[in-house]
Amino acid sequence: MSAAKQDAVPRLKITLVRSPIGYPRTQKEVIKGLGLRKLQSSVIREDRPEIRGMILKITHLLKVEAVEES
Repeated sequence: MSAAKQDAVPRLKITLVRSPIGYPRTQKEVIKGLGLRKLQSSVIREDRPEIRGMILKITHLLKVEAVEES
């Protein structure tokens, strides 16, 4: 097994599937903090506690998938 595989950081693909219109400003700021801009936009982030916490704040607006390292 190569060193790159051993040091691979798990990643998450985060997609905005619902509009934040009508939700509190703090939830809209979390969306911006994740780097999401428009509906159906996706970002790939490292699976870290900070990112997990942001996801938990707005799970009702997101779809989250694990990204397979290749």
